[in-house]
Amino acid sequence: MPEPAVPPTPPTPPVRLSALLAREDLGLRQVAGPDDPDRVVHWVHTSEMADPFPYLLGGELLLSAGVHIPQDAGPGYFDDYVSRIVAAGGAALGFGVAPVHDTVPDALAAACARHRLPLLEVPPRTTFSGVARAVWQLMARARLAELRRVADAQQHLASAASRPDPVPSVLRQLARRLAGWAVLYGPDGARLAAAGREPAAEARAALAALAGVVRPAGEAAGRPGPTSAADTTAGLHLAAYALGAGHGFVLGVAAPARDPGDHTIASVAAVLLSLLTGEQHGGSGAARSAALVRLLLGAPPEEVAPLLGDGEWVVVHARPGMDGPPDPVAASALGAALGSALVDPAGDAVRVLVPAGRVPAPLPGWTLGVSAPAAPADWAAADTQAARALARARATRTPLLRHAPRPALADLVPPGEAAAHARALLAPVTAHPALTETLRTWLSLHGSWDRTAVALSVHRNTVRQRVARCASLLGTDLDDPDVRMELWFALRRL
Repeated sequence: MPEPAVPPTPPTPPVRLSALLAREDLGLRQVAGPDDPDRVVHWVHTSEMADPFPYLLGGELLLSAGVHIPQDAGPGYFDDYVSRIVAAGGAALGFGVAPVHDTVPDALAAACARHRLPLLEVPPRTTFSGVARAVWQLMARARLAELRRVADAQQHLASAASRPDPVPSVLRQLARRLAGWAVLYGPDGARLAAAGREPAAEARAALAALAGVVRPAGEAAGRPGPTSAADTTAGLHLAAYALGAGHGFVLGVAAPARDPGDHTIASVAAVLLSLLTGEQHGGSGAARSAALVRLLLGAPPEEVAPLLGDGEWVVVHARPGMDGPPDPVAASALGAALGSALVDPAGDAVRVLVPAGRVPAPLPGWTLGVSAPAAPADWAAADTQAARALARARATRTPLLRHAPRPALADLVPPGEAAAHARALLAPVTAHPALTETLRTWLSLHGSWDRTAVALSVHRNTVRQRVARCASLLGTDLDDPDVRMELWFALRRL
């Protein structure tokens, strides 16, 4: 039996199961399982499969009318069925009464109680689509409330930054918005300013230690640290954010709760404080301006790179968890979290150029694709690597994926011969970029229709049609592993 799945985080806020049970128009009733007020639902799925495990992502309210239940089903059948839902990470099971069953089977209720899975009775008057609609409505309301809260906080933080005492004003506004304590630490670790209700000594010490983790003091010795960190101490949620790309200031936050939107609000404050604490002190802003002017005037990247810092770089492509393109404030906050102000928020993904010594870490609310370290002359290739890493990360629901080149059997073939073979083999599909990219993504994801659809932002039926078209144009059987291997080698050389 597989281990219980960890539900991925969808772009919408979860819905408490208790809120769904409170909807009088649905008439849902919990008949078995734990009465957990913190149990949440991330989405709704309807299935009449005897084994729903392969079709669940985790966090679902699974709805079934019991069509799959054999007439002679015994306790063992229900035990296997419920255990598979739990193993897939299902949040709850909703059983529709009528037209197949007049009541919820006692053996099903016993199995749910045994495996601690909430079991809801769905009355005949309530359709499954009605339950799904109610969940989406609750999610939409929660999402709207979160967006309004974040937008209101951004406005007030920006206003605070324009006051005569901007740093204390931003800290006060942040502490008020998070109902906690906000503190600014200097490069030497000293507390420069603070606002809000000061926590106990244990929490203060823990937050100061957390700030020491993200402060980039070890960079000169070749030991870069993370640009953000979080912990929990004495019932408080602690977070620390390194400000700017290396001037040593750190924002610390201690709050009694970690609500949706808190990280975004704190990141906005970190961006504002990065500007207010004077990133220009180290001359980095002037150097970036000079680098940009030289690039616009035609200078090659390798000539401009010394103005930005020595060594290799990585390109990071990032997509926010929510739908739609990232806004500039969120993009700036991402750059601050990654420790780089070289941010391009244009398009569907944010691109960040980060010194290779600053190892990017997963960031809440973002999916990241990271290139291999590259010299300035290879930045264009690194940009392509990061884009492909991001597509694969989104398809596999991985918060961060790195491009990791390694010697391969295909490298034994001379590059010229390999490229010629690739062009000849793939000639029937290369005239259609959508087909080529679909084939590449589908092969990289081991033929998964759903993951390919996610990576390409298309419907799974579109993926099936494109792959079938590729098979027809190539005149080959894509179910043959030898064919897949040869096509994959060719696509890499194309």
